[in-house]
Amino acid sequence: MATLKEKRTCGQRCEDFGRFVWNSDTGTFMGRTPEKWVYISLYYVAFYVVMTALFSLAIWVLMYTLDPYAPDYQDRLKSPGVMVWPDTYGEEQIEIYYNTSEKSSCKKMANILHTFLKPYNDSKQEECSYYNCTKGKYFIQNSFTAPDHTKWSCPFKQSMLGPCSGLEDPTFGYNCTMPCVIIKMNRIINFLPSNQTDHPPYVNCTVLEGYENVAKMEYFPDRGILDPSYFPYYGRLAQPNYVNPLVAVRFSLVGERHAKIQCRVVSDKISYENFYDPYEGKVIFHLKALK
Repeated sequence: MATLKEKRTCGQRCEDFGRFVWNSDTGTFMGRTPEKWVYISLYYVAFYVVMTALFSLAIWVLMYTLDPYAPDYQDRLKSPGVMVWPDTYGEEQIEIYYNTSEKSSCKKMANILHTFLKPYNDSKQEECSYYNCTKGKYFIQNSFTAPDHTKWSCPFKQSMLGPCSGLEDPTFGYNCTMPCVIIKMNRIINFLPSNQTDHPPYVNCTVLEGYENVAKMEYFPDRGILDPSYFPYYGRLAQPNYVNPLVAVRFSLVGERHAKIQCRVVSDKISYENFYDPYEGKVIFHLKALK
């Protein structure tokens, strides 16, 4: 009959572990002689040095082939997105609701627009973007002629938005039933919105619901045109002072003062019927003035 293995005490186990760490009889440390530990250490040092060098070489080759001024692949951005300000979102859609009898409600909307328009301040634009662009023509730049190896940017001043600039009326019309919204088209590097400069892109808003509640729509700049001189965009590194051209739309609300509105950028190279991207080429929002 097999005998049971003798149960070892805690002291014996600690003694065995100490002998494993350093065995004075064989001169080994954790099962290996110092000479073998040196060989193993040198092997892993050499292994990780080679791996680090290969990884660094791969990263260097990758960065060398990348253009710092434009992404290599832009196939997912065939048409720019369109946004609206004030950008007050409901659960699933943009809802620009305000109360004409509450100063806090009007001030909230006005503050959103004032914050958004800070980069468009007239004096700041004159300081940062002082190049005299030719209106009505694409601003093609094949070289970096601006200071610090950059390209020129055409200024877009806040005052170009007229009555919706916040300069004449700091409330942007939110103290009454004539509110202003600002439409902005997102940037795509090297994108030209039209094949012909004599047909520049422009913003067109239509009432989808509550047509009888909108008496008039006014566009600033005139006709809601996005001047071709702001295109193409060459990227943040090439044009650090670039600002998007804007279009302000002022609505005159009557009746129930509630409407569902679609604003789209009209151009032959900008699509707006993408079911999977509701903001491609257009933006839909609800505008309502509460009593």
